[in-house]
Amino acid sequence: MKRRDFFKKGAKGALAASIIPLSGSVGTSDNKDRSADRWQQMGRDEMRKPDRQIATTFDVAVLGGGLAGICAAVSAARNGAKVVLIQDRPVLGGNASSEMRVHINGVNHLKPGNTPERETGIIEELLLHNRFYNQQESFPVQDHVFYDFVTREPNLELMLNTQATEAIMDGSIIKSAVCWQLTTETEYTITAKQFIDCSGDGLLAATAGALYRTGREGKAEFNEQYAPDEPDGWQMGATLLLSSKDMGKPMPYEPPHYVIKYEAEKSNPKRKFKGFYDGIWWIEIGSKDDIIADQEINRHKLMGYLHGVWDYIKNSGNFPEAENHALDWVGALPSKRESRRFIGDYILSEKDLTEHKQFDDAVAYGGWSLDEHCWAGIENLSDPPSYFHYHFKKVYQIPYRSLYSKNITNLQFAGRNISQTHIALSSSRVMATCSLMGQAVGTAAALCIQKGVNPRSISESYIDELQEQLLRDDAFIPNRVAKDDKNKARTANVIFASSTKSGAANLLIDGVSRDFEGVVHHWQSDSLPAKVQLEWEKPVTLSQVEVKCDTNVKRNIMMRKDSKVSDIFWNDVPQELLRSLDVEARVNGKWILLGQENKNRTRLIKFEFEKVMVTAIRIKLNDTYGAKTAKLFEVRCY
Repeated sequence: MKRRDFFKKGAKGALAASIIPLSGSVGTSDNKDRSADRWQQMGRDEMRKPDRQIATTFDVAVLGGGLAGICAAVSAARNGAKVVLIQDRPVLGGNASSEMRVHINGVNHLKPGNTPERETGIIEELLLHNRFYNQQESFPVQDHVFYDFVTREPNLELMLNTQATEAIMDGSIIKSAVCWQLTTETEYTITAKQFIDCSGDGLLAATAGALYRTGREGKAEFNEQYAPDEPDGWQMGATLLLSSKDMGKPMPYEPPHYVIKYEAEKSNPKRKFKGFYDGIWWIEIGSKDDIIADQEINRHKLMGYLHGVWDYIKNSGNFPEAENHALDWVGALPSKRESRRFIGDYILSEKDLTEHKQFDDAVAYGGWSLDEHCWAGIENLSDPPSYFHYHFKKVYQIPYRSLYSKNITNLQFAGRNISQTHIALSSSRVMATCSLMGQAVGTAAALCIQKGVNPRSISESYIDELQEQLLRDDAFIPNRVAKDDKNKARTANVIFASSTKSGAANLLIDGVSRDFEGVVHHWQSDSLPAKVQLEWEKPVTLSQVEVKCDTNVKRNIMMRKDSKVSDIFWNDVPQELLRSLDVEARVNGKWILLGQENKNRTRLIKFEFEKVMVTAIRIKLNDTYGAKTAKLFEVRCY
C-alpha cells in the first residue's frame, strides 16, 4: 500500500495495512461496583465500603516511567506545567532499571573511531546524578537515584505500580485516562489537557484509537535497502539478562526443570560469549504476531533459554574460566525492543537516517547503528543475533512531526513507539536517544499549555519556540544554531577572558554549545582560576545568568556492568566538569557577587537573582573535578 493511501481506507483498510486503531470506550469504566467489599476496622468495630476511586486533574499526563518518560515529565514540569508521571512498575528506569539492567546507550560509536556524540540535557543530568550518588555502580541504587531525580521536581507527581488501561475520549481528544494502581486497589481517573505515551507498548494511545502499525515494512514502501522484500509481522524480541559472580571456588550448576537446551552446533558463530558474566544480550525471542499478547509465553521460554545458555557455559567444558562462577542475578522481566509504532504526521524511515535528512522541525538526534536483531531471536540460531546493517559516521535528526499522533489531537509519543519504520527503529530505540525525544515532547506539552494549542499547532506555528527552549535547556539539535533574542549576552559589546588555551571567548555566544563535526565552539582557559567577562556600553537589566561548561561529550558516562574506562568510556564524574564558580556584576562601577556555586553537578549551571542593572558580568572559574583547565561552551544572560 502506498503511503498516500494509508489514511483513505478507513478502519477496514487500516487493519489490512497493519495500521490498527484500537478504539477506547467513551465514558467511564463500568467495573466500579464495590458494594460486596466490606472493610472491618476492629479497633472501632466499624464496617465500611472502601473508597478506592479517585479523580484528579493535571496539565500533562505522562504514561511510562522509563528514561523517555522521566525526561518528558521533568521537562514539562520545569517549563511550568502541572505533571503526573504514571509508571506500571515499582521502580523507574524501564529497561535501565534493576529489573532489566540494560546499558543506557545512545550515540556511542560513530565511525571511524567509535567516537561518542553524547546526549546532553535532562538525560545527562540524570547520568551525572547517578555518578555522584551511586559510585558503587549498583542497579538497585540507581533505581533510587532515578526516584530522587523525579520526586524532587515541585510540579511533578509520581504514581508507581499504576497502569493506564483506557482512554476516555471526546471525539479525537483524550479527556482522561482510567488507571489501575495495583498496590492500593485504586482506580484513578486522570484528566489532563495533554497526554504523552512513553510506555513503549502504548496501551493508552491504542485505546484512544491512535493509528499504529506493527511488523516490518517491505522494501518498496519507503525505498529501504535493509527492509525485507515483502512486509511481514516480525518484531524484534525481548531479552532476559543475567549476571554471575566469581565465588573463588568451583561452583557446580544444575539447571531447573524448565531449561531449554542451547544447541551450540546450530548457532551462528557471531553468537559470542565474551563477557558472559555481565549478561548475554541475544537471549531474546522475536514475534511475527502479537508480541504483547505473547509476553508471558515468551517470558517463560526466555527463562528456559537463559538457563540453557548458562548450562552450556558451565557444563560444556568450553569455558573453563566459568568454573568458579555462579549466577548472581537473573532477570525475570524481559527487556522489550518493539511492539506498536504509532503514526504521526511524518514516518521516519531508513533513508532519513542514512542520508542525514535535515528537518526544519528537528528536535532530537540519534546515531546508534542500524541494529536490527534477527527475526525469532534465539529461536533462529542460524542467523547472527544482530545484522548491524549500517554504522553511522555522523548523527541524524529526528523531526517533531514523528512525535505526535496523526489522528488523536492531544497525544504525543517518545521512545520506541514513535512514528517510524521498523528499520529506523533499529537505531532510534536505544534509551539515550529516546530520552532526547522525551525532553522534546515534554517541553512541547508545556508549550501547548502556555499557548492553549495542541501538538500539530506547535509543529505549524511554534516550532522555533520549541527548538529555542530545548537549546536553552541544554538539549542539542544538530545544525540548529540558537538565536534567542531574549539572551542579552548576544548584545554584549566585548567578551574577553583572563587567559585562553583554545577557542575564543566570543564563541560563547555563537549559538552552538559543543564542538561539532570538527568545528570549535568553546573557550578554554590555560589554567585555573580563570575569568570570563562580558561588557555592555549601556547598562542592561538582568536576573539570570546561565553557563554551559564541559563534561566531555566525546566520552560515554552511562553505568556499565563492566565499569569500563577508556578513551571513550568513563566510570566516574567527568574530570572536566566545573566544581566551583562565582558570578559577579559591575553595578555603578563596583563589582558585586550575584551567585556562587561550590558543589556544581550539572553541565548547565543557572544563577538567579533579583533584577539588577549592570554594565558587565564576570564569571570566575575556580576549580573542576580534576582537570587543570576549564572549558565553557555558552553564556546566556536574561
